[in-house]
Amino acid sequence: MARNLILSGGPFHDFPATSAALAETLAEVGVESEVTDDITGGLADAPEYDLITVNALRCRMASDHLAPHRDRWGLELPPQARTALLDHLERGGGLLCMHAASICFDDWQGWPRVLGGHWEWPKSHHPPLGWTTVRVHGDHPIVEGLRDFDLVDEVYSDLTILPDVTPLASSMGQPLVWARPVRRGRLVYDALGHDTRSYDNPVHRTLLRRAAQWLLKHPMSQ
Repeated sequence: MARNLILSGGPFHDFPATSAALAETLAEVGVESEVTDDITGGLADAPEYDLITVNALRCRMASDHLAPHRDRWGLELPPQARTALLDHLERGGGLLCMHAASICFDDWQGWPRVLGGHWEWPKSHHPPLGWTTVRVHGDHPIVEGLRDFDLVDEVYSDLTILPDVTPLASSMGQPLVWARPVRRGRLVYDALGHDTRSYDNPVHRTLLRRAAQWLLKHPMSQ
């Protein structure tokens, strides 16, 4: 069974619930997950895991509206933690990044190059949480044969995205899901997942299961 470390925690989201929903979804394809709010401590054990998942909102909290959360959730990712993530990818490991991962680690200039994009204040934004239609694109193994689907979520908009990123899914014209090789490993970013309602949709759950299998280089299930 593959081992997955879920890096969790942060304001404005019920990360304990979404991390649990994600762990349940990935368990359906033989991935055993452990969840931690200790980002730095968790990454110290990175060599023990086949997959690392970032389901968190952890950054410097420099914006004024984030200031009330700075003492509890503010984070500057230390060099050893950055190295642990890069070494994980160099070993061929997988990195699954959910929703607010694009806001994370804003003190690390290399993170957007790893992720393929990032949230840029004040340009990036999202409309109110609500129903949206997600369009599926292309024939990548993660989305091949999947239909478009509706779910309740936030549509992250106007992210700064690298030109080589090819969206696998989008909503309202905004790229939401992509997959890319990084070093000897693989990365998937899924901007969906604000709360557990996002995990209620069976197509989204299938997409996530396939994402894990692709990241781990396992045979793809339906």
